[in-house]
Amino acid sequence: MSLDKISTQLGGTHTKMPPVESWNPPYCGEIDIQIKANGDWFYQGGIFKRLALVKLFASVLIKEVNQNVDEYFLVTPVEKVKIKADDAPFVLTQWHWSDENNNIMKVSTNLDDEFILNAEHPLIVTEEGDLYVTVRRNLTAKVHRNVYYQWADIAQEVVTENGTELILSSADCQFSLGKL
Repeated sequence: MSLDKISTQLGGTHTKMPPVESWNPPYCGEIDIQIKANGDWFYQGGIFKRLALVKLFASVLIKEVNQNVDEYFLVTPVEKVKIKADDAPFVLTQWHWSDENNNIMKVSTNLDDEFILNAEHPLIVTEEGDLYVTVRRNLTAKVHRNVYYQWADIAQEVVTENGTELILSSADCQFSLGKL
């Protein structure tokens, strides 16, 4: 399995997400692609220089959980190859209010995925205190430290059944940034 072969099978760049959920190709082994914790993609130890190629591969990225271990794969209609990810495959790098009343927060990733922080794309806090947002399917983006600090600055202290928490609101949803 080579990058050229995968790229050819995918047929170039796409504007909408491929229907990877409906594909069930055979497993064809591993390919030396690694997604670093900062969101950089590497092939055989060298960084990808073409963002368009990274976006293409990210469009066919899936996550499977096997024995409580996250495993990542690139899938095409005819092949499925395993890759490595140090953490989440995406990094949430930017946000802004998309309405005048500051009720709807639009967020974006290092690969320019944009969406509303809401029930479909919730904020998740791990036991270790790391923050993630669901991007699509079961793929997540780790919230960049700068975004976290900006959110902490605008969040409201709220007393909940869990204690005092920093609460962020978007699209009629309440998200905890963690306990104080």
